[in-house]
Amino acid sequence: MEWPGFLYGFYERKLLRSLEQEKIPRHIGVMVDGNRRWARQFNAPTAEGHQAGADKIHEFLGWCQTLGVKVVTLYMLSTDNMNRSSEELELLMGIIANTLDRLDEDADISVHAMGAPELLPDYLAERLTKLTARTPIRERLHVNVAVGYGGRREIVDAVRELLHDAVAHGRDMSAVADELSVDDISRFLYTRGQPDPDLVIRTSGEQRLSGFLMWQSAYSEFYFCEALWPAFRKIDFLRALRDYAGRQRRFGT
Repeated sequence: MEWPGFLYGFYERKLLRSLEQEKIPRHIGVMVDGNRRWARQFNAPTAEGHQAGADKIHEFLGWCQTLGVKVVTLYMLSTDNMNRSSEELELLMGIIANTLDRLDEDADISVHAMGAPELLPDYLAERLTKLTARTPIRERLHVNVAVGYGGRREIVDAVRELLHDAVAHGRDMSAVADELSVDDISRFLYTRGQPDPDLVIRTSGEQRLSGFLMWQSAYSEFYFCEALWPAFRKIDFLRALRDYAGRQRRFGT
């Protein structure tokens, strides 16, 4: 008998039994951080780290489907990441494109793109548009893919769209300013019509948002995990869910 594997399985089953279905987060945001550091641990090319991270995404989405999570938002590529070397970006864009193709093969997943498509190569922007337009046969999980995404930019885009909408409807700008509310801006966010994230997970030990869902995460619970994203295990995920279930959520205090 392989004792490490046996103990791992035993602990995983124990964690699963401790989770109550009504306390599973409906919407989870994930900052998939640590791919490059994971590759450096093994003196491997950066591309191998990004590919391992992409493979982990599909594994993670399978866990979410099994546990009954309804919405997942994946922070895959920020606007700041667009400053990386052209060689790394080209490899990363290709891996993201392949990841989208794999999502397209899952009949239970619907996909929504978040970010600035004009910052992306045409082929990747087109794949995002096509995938977003696809209607799943039976939706078990909705996945928001944040590619070329920045939280500040999202808020600016929302306000810009709100103002354009007001002009199109002949509204007075002074009245728009006087009557502006939180709900008005929320109606134009990338995640409009979706629940805000209940839980936001960041891997790699970093403890900051880096602009991820800045508006939507106002009342989210946060869980920071030391594991690098490619090494993130189901046990790590179950621990995050257990931690979330044990918290008393407060809205506004």
